[in-house]
Amino acid sequence: MLELRGVCAGYGGVEVLHDVSCAFLPGSCWCVLGPNGCGKTTLLRAMAGLIPHRGQVLLEGREIGDMKRRELAGKIAVMSQVNAVYFPYTVYDTVMLGRYQHIRASLFGGPSPEDRAAVERCLAFTGLSDLRRRGLDELSGGQRQRVFLAQALAQDPQTILLDEPTNHLDVKHQVELVDYLRDWCADGRHAVVGVLHDVNLALRLSRNVLFMSQGRIVRSGNFTEIADAPFLHSLYGMDLSGFMRQSLALWKDIP
Repeated sequence: MLELRGVCAGYGGVEVLHDVSCAFLPGSCWCVLGPNGCGKTTLLRAMAGLIPHRGQVLLEGREIGDMKRRELAGKIAVMSQVNAVYFPYTVYDTVMLGRYQHIRASLFGGPSPEDRAAVERCLAFTGLSDLRRRGLDELSGGQRQRVFLAQALAQDPQTILLDEPTNHLDVKHQVELVDYLRDWCADGRHAVVGVLHDVNLALRLSRNVLFMSQGRIVRSGNFTEIADAPFLHSLYGMDLSGFMRQSLALWKDIP
């Protein structure tokens, strides 16, 4: 279980998160929703140990600040949007980089049969087996993002944190990415926590929602039980439910 207790965090002495407490159990998917600047990405970074924090961020009861980076990388993976490729690695080599912490811990210093088998499983799961020898710079944006999903899965983490990983992807690849992650989480051993601006896409991942405003969690639980039109209007500064209904109406006449 990944748990936050009274967590405060920020940048350059400016506090962005204020007294945040929440918990994520294995087998669960959660979406973090709220307007720009409310602290969603800062929350993920604190959970991943990427920025200092006050309070407690506990993984299986242990404070992540007391864990070595390699150990933490074996338990939590972070996946964000990919805009560019700077090194023309092959798909296979890129996914193998996800095994780095396992390879470093081995006696022989190179990929073991277990590492290779893990990479093959991740390639198959994400539908990339036939592209293993292709360079990243030869792939479409959607294919490339699947490679980085496979790399995150190759870490064999307990939890994957998503920071807008579907930005710059077309609708088909957005849906595919979310569905891959939802299926990965369905085995009851893993958890996914995702920051997604697209509310409909977020709810495809999970109905479990944390709503954030001004660095605090203001509501959490099942979307249909905790969301209502006045609350969403106040949170986003617009009639979100009305906008969604208008958008749906546009599709009703499509044969």
